[in-house]
Amino acid sequence: MAEPVTGEKNGRQERTRLVQGPGLLLVWLYGVMSVGAVSRSVYQILTDFGSAPLAHVLSAVAAVVYAFITYTLVRGGEKARRAALVCCAAELAGVLIVGTWTVLDPSAFPDSTVWSEYGMGYLFIPVLLPITGMLWLRRSRRQPA
Repeated sequence: MAEPVTGEKNGRQERTRLVQGPGLLLVWLYGVMSVGAVSRSVYQILTDFGSAPLAHVLSAVAAVVYAFITYTLVRGGEKARRAALVCCAAELAGVLIVGTWTVLDPSAFPDSTVWSEYGMGYLFIPVLLPITGMLWLRRSRRQPA
């Protein structure tokens, strides 16, 4: 597998390239999840916010997290890699907290969120994606010259 693009070119430091190999698949999946979560949360908030405000807000939070991670992966660079790593960790924490909460107390969420039951409604992608993302981001960190 190719190593991340780093180093200097014409006196300028190049950005760590994150959209290569597995990173390309991660960008695609995070992009799809962004569109899905944004669509779901906007629809839920506009049509039925009063029935389950917590669930609808959590879907919107998931959408923002997915969009930010997508952006940082495409942007590349060491700062973007670190920001994406922190967001993936926060996403995983959210999925685990909300997933556990929805399993232990289903009545707390009259409507499901993207992260409900560890993302079961999304084929468990919400719980697998941040783990895969963190592994890729750790692997792609800048190697010393």
